[in-house]
Amino acid sequence: MEWAACLDEYEKLVFRMNTPRVVIDKAVCSNATLVKVDSARRHGILLEAVQVLTDLNLTIKKAYISSDGRWFMDVFHVTDQNGNKLTDESVINYIEQSLGTIHFGTSSCSNGLTALELTGTDRVGLLSEVFAVLAELQCNVVESKVWTHNGRIASLIYVKDCGSGCPIEDSQKIYTIEARLRTVLKGDNDIRSAKTSVSMAVTHTERRLHQMMFADRDYERKPILQLCTDSPIVTVQNWAERSYSVVNIQCKDRAKLLFDVVCTMTDMDYVVFHATIKTAGDRAHMEFYIRHTDGTPISSEPERHRVIQCLQAAIERRASEGVRLELCTEDRPGLLAKVTRTFREAGLNVTRAEISTSTDKAQNVFYVTDAIGNPADRETIDAVRQRVGLSDLKVKELPLICHSKGEREEQAVGVGGTVLLSLGSLVRRNLYNLGLIRSFS
Repeated sequence: MEWAACLDEYEKLVFRMNTPRVVIDKAVCSNATLVKVDSARRHGILLEAVQVLTDLNLTIKKAYISSDGRWFMDVFHVTDQNGNKLTDESVINYIEQSLGTIHFGTSSCSNGLTALELTGTDRVGLLSEVFAVLAELQCNVVESKVWTHNGRIASLIYVKDCGSGCPIEDSQKIYTIEARLRTVLKGDNDIRSAKTSVSMAVTHTERRLHQMMFADRDYERKPILQLCTDSPIVTVQNWAERSYSVVNIQCKDRAKLLFDVVCTMTDMDYVVFHATIKTAGDRAHMEFYIRHTDGTPISSEPERHRVIQCLQAAIERRASEGVRLELCTEDRPGLLAKVTRTFREAGLNVTRAEISTSTDKAQNVFYVTDAIGNPADRETIDAVRQRVGLSDLKVKELPLICHSKGEREEQAVGVGGTVLLSLGSLVRRNLYNLGLIRSFS
C-alpha cells in the first residue's frame, strides 16, 4: 500500500514537472499583455507555443526566450490585431489551456475533409485551371491556402465530395484527381518537379506549406522579375566560446513573422536556446542563439549560406505582393473556378490566396499582380470587380511604396555591429526579462 502511494506521488511530481506553467499578466505592461510560459524543454515546444498565439491572430510585439539546461522559459508581449491588450476572457482562457497542454502534443483529425497537396511552377491562370478541374470532378473546396515564391507554387486544398458532403475515399476517384491535377501542374515545361498527393490527415496548414516549399527547394531559385521590395537581412555568426550560432534578422514586421522563422529553424533541426524579438513601427529585429539538435553549432560556410537562404525564403513566402482582393459572397458550386478564370482572362496572377467557407458563405482573400509580377493597374482591377460583382469583390489594400535603396543599405550596415554588441549581453538580458534576476544598471 505504501509503495502504491509512493508511485502515485511520483506520478504527480512527473506530471507537474512536465506540465507547462502559464501566467498571463495584463497589468505589468501598459500597451501589451504578457504571456509567460515555463516548461521542461523539448525540441519543437517553442514552435508550438508561438503557433498557439499566431493561430489566434495575435501580434507578438516582443519576446524573450531562454532554454538553457532542461528548462524552457519564455515571455511574449502580445496584442490583438488592432494593437490593443487582450480583454476577451475566452481568448485568455483558451491561451492558458492550450499552452498548458503543449508538452503532451496535439493530435490531428481529418474533420471530414480530404487534403490535396500541390507543388509546381507558377504561371498566370494556374489556379484557375486547378479549381476548374476540381469543379468538374465534383470536389467542393472548403478551405485552401496558396503560396508562391521564386516562381514556384505550393497549395493545400481541403475538399469534400459535392454529392455526399463526405471525404473522398474512393481510390479510383482519388487516382483521377491526382492524375488530372498533375497534368495541370506540369503544363508544358514542368514535367519533373510538379507534385500532387492526397491525404485524409489534416496537419497545420501553414507549417505544411513551409515544408512543401522547403522540399521543393524554392530558396535556391531566383525570381523571374526582381521587384523593388524590402528584402530581409539575415546574418549568421558563430560564438565559439559558448558553441552557439547567432542568427540576426532585420526585416519588415508583419503578422506571423515569428512563426515563419521558428517553424523553419525547427524543421531544419535547429534548437533555439536564447532569443530576443523586438518590433518598432513597421520594423522587426530578431536575434537567435541556436545549435543543432545534437548540440553543435553551424560548422561550415555552405551550411551558413543555406540557413540564410532558407530564413529569407521563409520570410518572403508570406510577404504580400500585389493588390489584396476580398471575396465575400454566398458559396456555390464552381464559384472559385469562375472567379479565378476572370482573374486569368484579365491577365492577373494570384500570388497568394486564403480560401474558407463558413455556413455557406465564401470568405476568400486573393493577392494579385499583373502577368510579370508588377502591381495590377486600377482599370484592370475595376473591370474584374465589375464582372465578379462590385459588392462581392472588394479592394482592401494597395501595395505600399518600397523603401529607398539608401535606407536599405543603411539598415544592412547596422546588422554586424548589433551581433557583436549583443553576444555578451543576451543571456543576462533574457534572465532579467524573464524575472529571474534584478537589474544592476
